[in-house]
Amino acid sequence: MEQNAFFSAQEKVRLAQLYRELLKLSGNILYPDDCKKLKTYLLEAVRRNLIQRNVFGMNPILNDMETALIVASEIGLTRGAILGIMVHTCVRCGYCTTEDVEREFGGDVAGIIKGLNRILELYDKNPSVESENFRSLLLSFAEDMRVVLIMIANRVNIMRKIKDTENKEAQRKVSEEAAYLYAPLAHKLGLYRLKSELEDLSLKYLEHDAYYLIKEKLNATKKSRDEYIEKFIRPIDEKLKKAGLRFHMKGRTKSIHSIWQKMKKQHCGVEGIYDLFAIRIILDSALEKEKMECWQVYSIITDMYQPNPKRLRDWLSIPKSNGYESLHITVLGPENKWVEVQIRTERMDEIAERGLAAHWRYKGIKSGESGVDEWLNNIRSALENNDDLQLMDQFKMDLYEDEVFVFTPKGDLFKFPKGATVLDFAYAIHTNVGDHCIGAKINEKNAPLRQKLNSGDQVEILTANNQSPKQDWLNFVVTGKARAKIRQALKEMQAKQGAFAKELLERKFKNRKIEYDEPTMMHVIKKLGFKVVTDFYKSLANETTDINEVLDLYTEQQKIEAGLAEHTPAPSAESYNIPSEAELKAKTNDDVLVIDQNLKGLDFSLAKCCQPIYGDDVFGFVTVNGGIKIHRQDCPNAQELRKRFGYRIVKARWAGKRGSQYPITLKVIGNDDLGIVNNITSIISKEEKISLRSISIDSHDGLFSGTLTVMLDDTSKLQLLEKKLKTIKGVKQVSRN
Repeated sequence: MEQNAFFSAQEKVRLAQLYRELLKLSGNILYPDDCKKLKTYLLEAVRRNLIQRNVFGMNPILNDMETALIVASEIGLTRGAILGIMVHTCVRCGYCTTEDVEREFGGDVAGIIKGLNRILELYDKNPSVESENFRSLLLSFAEDMRVVLIMIANRVNIMRKIKDTENKEAQRKVSEEAAYLYAPLAHKLGLYRLKSELEDLSLKYLEHDAYYLIKEKLNATKKSRDEYIEKFIRPIDEKLKKAGLRFHMKGRTKSIHSIWQKMKKQHCGVEGIYDLFAIRIILDSALEKEKMECWQVYSIITDMYQPNPKRLRDWLSIPKSNGYESLHITVLGPENKWVEVQIRTERMDEIAERGLAAHWRYKGIKSGESGVDEWLNNIRSALENNDDLQLMDQFKMDLYEDEVFVFTPKGDLFKFPKGATVLDFAYAIHTNVGDHCIGAKINEKNAPLRQKLNSGDQVEILTANNQSPKQDWLNFVVTGKARAKIRQALKEMQAKQGAFAKELLERKFKNRKIEYDEPTMMHVIKKLGFKVVTDFYKSLANETTDINEVLDLYTEQQKIEAGLAEHTPAPSAESYNIPSEAELKAKTNDDVLVIDQNLKGLDFSLAKCCQPIYGDDVFGFVTVNGGIKIHRQDCPNAQELRKRFGYRIVKARWAGKRGSQYPITLKVIGNDDLGIVNNITSIISKEEKISLRSISIDSHDGLFSGTLTVMLDDTSKLQLLEKKLKTIKGVKQVSRN
């Protein structure tokens, strides 16, 4: 009965379908009694009503089965991963333990479940990326690579299914996390197809209008694009067949996310992106002939079409750290259009599509084989050294960046992310070498610490005993290891300074014959505005805090605690004000900043980047100087702020009273018709309580683009104004900046 209630009619049909698909994919790798045991576990957990749906209302069993399908079909993981996904919900809900799973399914499955549950427990704590929880999350990732792959697959599955969810806040959070954590991870691990899907889906939910604009433009030009691809590949096909090569070709359009990124970078529309599609030539070659035949194809294509040498990417000679091998060239095709051509073999294509899992199948799981172990070790090193600050930025950069290859004078090869400096090289050799580095000789020429390295450089590090790490070193190093070691050294130096300052303070206490009490001192430190004790001692060492002032505050605090301080009279009944409705509402909602023009004692201002007005969904961001900036929820900077400074975000809402007008910038695009500007200004002037502050018009190729700054009260006035402007003949688009 409970089982029937748990699964809807549609879900039962879907369950049977998924079961057949999963059995078809994994039937030959599962043990004979695995399915029977798994069915017993799941049905019993459902019967006891232990399994609950997630925040999106999804059925966890169906969700796990869909994730297992992705893991089996698109990544290529086997029994341990599939069963780990399916059984972990039973462990999480309390039906069984990992010891039970180990007894029934083996230690491999139990190990994966431990990793998955550790990560999910962290998610239950609602971690922000700059928190201790996030450090633990990355450490969990670094324990077992299969757990990372499963989490990526699970996130892809969730992103596919939340299009119509009513929980928009959860949708936004999941999408942001997919964009800044899981997509880069998928990229690093060679799962390019899943990476593109995560990026596209997150764009779809976070930048809805931009996504569908690009999608519509691509759909409108699909026919002409297909015709061009056919025209481009026909002569190549003939030449390759004549050369006796076995191959197949396919054309693919760039992902919507990559087009959007290029549009932002180049400040142009979809029409301005020249390389919207790429051609992939996949050779059926024997292992020993792979490179030779790839370069043969390269020669044939460049004889037919003019190549762009700056756009050559050779990952045949030196593969990427995730095992990716391919040869990318960009050539000038018919109609003077640039086309990217990717040349690879069947083996290389499978590694490109399935990432590490396929690489393991071909190469075997050997430590350091793919370079990912080295990358994970760097991540661990950063985490173990408590390198929290800017960890996400570094982590993401390590994921995405291409490599630079440099040599020692002895001929040893070192691999770094693009943009690495002499100092990064020094710390890669040894921490002690990095701490005392004063420069280097690059190709026998002297170079400073911040000199960027290029592939093929020969680097010899120069050191001096009197050199020590500096704060500004953090501004130009790019590797996680270098950053972690510099911060560690700086912390040790600060600790020494702090110990000196503490000793000085204790001497002052003895001189004044004041008894030192730790809790009282903590009260004083808080009164002085220090959140961390080490910052207090640091300020004493730097002499930014007067030690005598500290002693005076300490004696006052002692008097207060002893009950010797003067008592302030209790307020009279006449002075008591009944709290307003807005104030009462604010009290019922924990930690919500109520924005009111009459608010006193709090320094807040409206962010200029998004210009919020009354009625907008907003949040507060605590700035370095202690003030609060109010941003719109859809502010262009919102995602970055939440990602990097989640701990400085405060919930906010508008008070029930309106007090003033707000500046708003509108962008109007339309046909450059006579009198259109007059019509726009006329409508604004007729509107009550709306005034035009400034206007700038730019006309090009029969189109005009106008930027208007108006003063108005709230979002309802704004919506009404936008609606009226759109009715003007010739106006095509009205949008808020």
